[in-house]
Amino acid sequence: MKHWPSQIFPIILLALLAALTFWLQKTIGGDDAKHDGKLRHDPDSIAENFVVRRFDETGTVKYRLIAPQLKHFPDDDSSDLKSPTLISYRPDAPPVTISADYAKATSKGETIFLWDNVSIIRAATPERPEMIARMPDLTTQPDAGFAFTNSPVEVTQGQSWVKGVGAHLDNNTSILILQSQVTGLYIRPRATP
Repeated sequence: MKHWPSQIFPIILLALLAALTFWLQKTIGGDDAKHDGKLRHDPDSIAENFVVRRFDETGTVKYRLIAPQLKHFPDDDSSDLKSPTLISYRPDAPPVTISADYAKATSKGETIFLWDNVSIIRAATPERPEMIARMPDLTTQPDAGFAFTNSPVEVTQGQSWVKGVGAHLDNNTSILILQSQVTGLYIRPRATP
């Protein structure tokens, strides 16, 4: 007569040992993903006091980006900028300067997100005084010449002022459009003899 319980016990013990080994390997080994740093958002390079210039087809400077510090991140090919200044040039118009406390540039600088103390300054001309627009944040596409925000905006030019919520700036045509809740005061400039 065979003793089944004594023959089954070693098989159960081996199955339990195999299950315990499998569980231990999964627990200690974790996932098989590589931990080589590509998924972390750490800078791979830092530039101090840099200037970037973009030229048009004729070799004329289209815009200049200046900042005391830039950190580049390889995981999404973005860059963080501290105290950036973006100056846009057009041959038929005064320069437009955009500055902020912080900015993030996407890959290849196609879009720049600026925030904290954002200002847009269009230089004065003989016919018009300097125009200053202030807002908490701004998204700009410097190559296309566009900028926009959904935040409150305050614009001053001489003694005149206008406020609104949301704005779209087309630097190619020098047009600034406020989207909603617009109020303002226009004071006609005095004629110069």
